[in-house]
Amino acid sequence: MDRFIGILSKSFMAVGGAALFVLVLLATGNVTMRFFHAPYAGTYELVSFLGALVTAGALAHTQRRKDHIVVDILSEKFPPVVKRVLDAVNYAVTCALFAVISWQVWVWGDKIRTGGELSETLKIDYYPFVYGVSVGFGLLAVVLFVDFLKSLAHPEHPEVHQ
Repeated sequence: MDRFIGILSKSFMAVGGAALFVLVLLATGNVTMRFFHAPYAGTYELVSFLGALVTAGALAHTQRRKDHIVVDILSEKFPPVVKRVLDAVNYAVTCALFAVISWQVWVWGDKIRTGGELSETLKIDYYPFVYGVSVGFGLLAVVLFVDFLKSLAHPEHPEVHQ
């Protein structure tokens, strides 16, 4: 199960990386074309959509590697048992939070899709980007759930996955 989640999180990280590559090409091309007074129409829209995918794509893999910022000024002074309990509670609460966020973003994507809403400038369907963000939050919730289970099963902190 853990290996499968690792493959999923790395795959979605690759999707985020591809989105970042396209975003950089688009932004660079737009800046270059501005010198010739011919910027791309809708660049702001596409950069926004791609930026959302970049962020969503990195969430789960970053959590698996424990690369998010951790502020433990107070908790470093706690006994190990208290730290374990706090870690378990933290993983459970954040898992629930991101599961709800994922669900609600998916519901929003459904509303956009069924309503036929299009982006303002380019008039493209943008619900696939919304679904992509929902999947990113959903994968993060799954990784947090696995971390929660590991914090219950292993007294030490969950290991970092590469």
